[in-house]
This record gives sequence, C-alpha cells and structure tokens, in this order.
Amino acid sequence: MPSSYGGPAGSGMPADYGVTAEGLPPGVRRSASGRVPQWAIDEALGIQQGPAPWRSGPPLPVRPKRGHGRKWAIGAGIALLLGLSSVPMLFERFVLPAVLPYLPGAPVPPPGVEAAASPLGQPPASTGSRAYALQESPDPGQPFAAYDPCRPVHYVVRPDNAPPGADQMIREAVAKVSAATGLRFVYDGPTTEAPSDDRETYQPDLYGKRWAPVLIAWSTPAESPDLAGDVDGLGGSGYAYMEGQPYVRVAGQVALDAPDFADILKWPDGSKYGRAVIMHELAHVVGLDHVDDPTQLMNPEGTGVTEFAAGDLAGLAVLGAGECVPEL
Repeated sequence: MPSSYGGPAGSGMPADYGVTAEGLPPGVRRSASGRVPQWAIDEALGIQQGPAPWRSGPPLPVRPKRGHGRKWAIGAGIALLLGLSSVPMLFERFVLPAVLPYLPGAPVPPPGVEAAASPLGQPPASTGSRAYALQESPDPGQPFAAYDPCRPVHYVVRPDNAPPGADQMIREAVAKVSAATGLRFVYDGPTTEAPSDDRETYQPDLYGKRWAPVLIAWSTPAESPDLAGDVDGLGGSGYAYMEGQPYVRVAGQVALDAPDFADILKWPDGSKYGRAVIMHELAHVVGLDHVDDPTQLMNPEGTGVTEFAAGDLAGLAVLGAGECVPEL
C-alpha cells in the first residue's frame, strides 16, 4: 500500500496584485471632475457585488432619513480602500484576500461555500488507542490539518479502467470513512479528470466556484508512475489557508491501480481486500499517516487487515473533529 500525494497549498495568493502610483487599481475610470467614484474602483477590481460580510465586517447602518450618513459611509469606504492600497503590506494582507475570489480568473473560490453554522456530523467516541499517526501539518504550530466538518466533502470518480464491482467498493469505503470521522461525503458523479501530482485545488470550469472535490480515479502505472511495483493505490489532499486561520484540507485525490485490482478481485473475498485498499487511501486523504503496527489498516505492508482497527478509528475520530473555517 501507498504513500500520500500530499500537495502544495492550494490557496496561495500573488505577492503583488498591482496598483497605480496613486494607490488605485490599474485601469480605474474617473468622472469628468477627475474624482474616482466607488463604482469605478469596484469595476477595476472586477467586483460584481460587495464582499461577503465576514470579509468586510458588520455593515454600516443605513438611515434613510439622514442622507448625509449614507454619503459619509461611502466616502469613508473609499478613503479606507485608498489608504490600505497605499501600504503594500496592508493591501496584500487585508484588501487583496477580500476581493481576490471575486476577480476574473481568481485562483480561489468565494468563501464559505456550503458552510453550515456547526459540524454536519460528529465522530464517534475515541477508542482510546494511540496506534495511529496523523500527517504532519504545513504549519508547525498546528498539530494536524483536517477537512472542514461544517461543509460536505464532495467526491467524483473517474471510471476509466474500473474493474467489476468498482462502484460498490468505493461506496462502501466512503461510508466507512464517513462513519469513522463524522464527515459528510457527497457523490457528485463521474468525471473525466485524470490524477495529477500537481492537481489544481480550484477548477471552476470543471466543478463550479468551490474547492475541487475529492477525485477517485482508476489509473495505471503508465499514467501514475508511483503506482509501479507493489503499490495498489495512492492518496492525499491539498491545503487551503488564509492569514490567521488553520490549514484546511481540500481537493483530495486517490489513484487506484486498476491492473492490480483485477488480480486482487480474483482472490477469495477479493472485494473486501479491494475495499480495504480504498479505505486506506481515503484515510490518507483525510489526514492519517502510516503506522508500523501490523494490526492496523494504516500499516503500509498490507498485512491482511480489511477493516479499520482501534488505532485507525481513534485517528479518524480526531480528524473528524477539525475546525470549521467559513473564511475559506
């Protein structure tokens, strides 16, 4: 069994988006008087509507009977934007993250897609076993990175090369990982996307304006060279991150060696062993690492275990209790 794809942080932002010498966005239009109205700044930034409330803070009160209050609020907003944009570090840290998801060709989706106010499920009580290992977080100050439990984990399947019974093995494996973590998995159907070491975490043309779903692909060593030898599958996730928030797993992927599975399925109870491989890889996707204990499914040697054992379940329960991060 396999190692993890890992994956680079999927929400990296450009170091400098570009402003004019006056601290304005490039291409901003002016009125005949030479002033720069708010709509012109919005147009230059590509903003079709105001940013979500979490990014802009509580809305200013609107007092219809006091027209000057409304004008003051707009003027203050322009002044704040111009002030921040004149300081590159502040612009990059606070203004750019707020507007970036709404710009044409944005590398990240709008924040909080499908985010609920509380976790969609709860992991079962821990078994108390310590026979598990969590994948190292990209942030040394954060013990681990997990999927956001307040939103569903979507997944798609590329069916090319799939062996008989593939759909049932995947459904059962996903159900077991969901039960062990409390994460809610949602199947979005088939896809044509191929597995890749540098998979994009945001693919709006293929999956809409959200983080890319988990990809489960039936592959071959020719397409995925790391499947060569006795490796039956590969699994891992990318990460998303915003200043001041924990890393969150997104856009996981699993590559399964279709020729190997064709042989496995010839064994007595071959479908159980095939399902176990998929469970192992999906556990990598949500954040489990390999262990030396041969009684655990996360042992990399394939010791004949076909179900999550006490250590596996304890680790999956921890990963199902990650933080909700609607800011991403």
